[in-house]
Amino acid sequence: MGKNERLLADEDDAFATAARVKYYNIVIDSGQGAEITDVDGNAYIDLLASASATNTGHSHPHVVQAIQDQAAKLIQYTPAYFANTNGAELAPRLTALAPISGPTELAWGNSGSDANDAIIKFARAYTGRQYIVSFTGAYHGSTYGSLSLSAVSLNMSRKIAPLLPGIVKVPFPDPWQRLAGESEDAFVDRMFKAFTLPFETYLPAEEVAAVVIEPIQGDGGIIKAPDRYLRQVVDFAHDHGILFAIDEVNQGMGRTGKWWSIQNFPGLEPDLMSVGKSLASGLPLSAVIGRQEIMESLGAPAHVFTTAGNPVTAAAAMATIDVIEQEHLLDQSRILGEKAKAFFEAEQQKYPFIGDVRMYGLDGGIDIVDPETNAPDPVATTKLIYRVFELGAIIISLRGNVLRFQPPLVITEEQLNKAFVILAQAFSELAAGQLKLPANADQIGW
Repeated sequence: MGKNERLLADEDDAFATAARVKYYNIVIDSGQGAEITDVDGNAYIDLLASASATNTGHSHPHVVQAIQDQAAKLIQYTPAYFANTNGAELAPRLTALAPISGPTELAWGNSGSDANDAIIKFARAYTGRQYIVSFTGAYHGSTYGSLSLSAVSLNMSRKIAPLLPGIVKVPFPDPWQRLAGESEDAFVDRMFKAFTLPFETYLPAEEVAAVVIEPIQGDGGIIKAPDRYLRQVVDFAHDHGILFAIDEVNQGMGRTGKWWSIQNFPGLEPDLMSVGKSLASGLPLSAVIGRQEIMESLGAPAHVFTTAGNPVTAAAAMATIDVIEQEHLLDQSRILGEKAKAFFEAEQQKYPFIGDVRMYGLDGGIDIVDPETNAPDPVATTKLIYRVFELGAIIISLRGNVLRFQPPLVITEEQLNKAFVILAQAFSELAAGQLKLPANADQIGW
């Protein structure tokens, strides 16, 4: 038995099933750039970037140095009562990057989940309204508020009701909703009609505080909302005094080749937004950012946390922004994203089991389908991701049949090419009928 298996066996009796989505039986020990190594010394090209939480890669020297320097000075003094140097410098730097015109403020949190809880708090406080509209396929987090907004897994709501009241969900315009032969315009019109239906039948618009959306859904399958659809949603919201709020936890911090995914929709601005994951290169730091008048609608202590925005995480975030800017990672994401798109589209031409290919910078969702029916094929997907793992790369599935392609933005072209060789081999072996399900296939994935 290797060290991976021993550690996992030791952990098993003390670790709750609900706290991890299972994929591979490894214990990650170290990482550098776009490579991770398990406790048995096996190295993998990382195509997941810790769920898009390490966009600057693993143990980036500049981020490590910032953490070490700050830890030697002061690890923690609660920002709930007093400012700290790094947090005070980070706040104006981050609000200046936000895609929001006019005076903008933020409040710190520890995770994307509580940042999305904050959207609910501030939206309700500012508008005096109770209802929040969110979308099917959304993943906003695991605290009660963010979980109530989410709609990507039944296990997120099974056995723990009642969830937060006042949440109304509408269909997200994803590829699975499109009918055979349906034009883009007809699809958008139909999806927008589904969005407005609650407002026409049971949901008074004047009682709705906010619409919350991932402009590009993450765990829902890496899916960009159609431009015209999102513009119609924003116009409808603002016409009715409803705030437009976005979740940038997964898709922000350069992931799509822009600072924020909403910038893939020119001219659209949020009233509120949540940020987390890669904000501090994976350290526990999040923020809710919004227009000043909205952020001033609550008084302390409506949104304070003992450790949120502490000196070490703020130092890491300052260094993270440095790296993204100085190493031109937005450009890197766009350039290598085009290379990745070309690779997957070339493979799509070879294999009918590769369905839709969606790439937005180094941010991809690749559907694996039954060639006969074009229906999602989770069995083939599990075979593929496990074979990729065996060959030396880490990639996972979403929605059962979507390959999640989100490598660190610092991945080198050489590493990317190695990943393509691995993926191409797995595709070829699947086509030849050479792949089998792992023994624990029924436990793998969402």
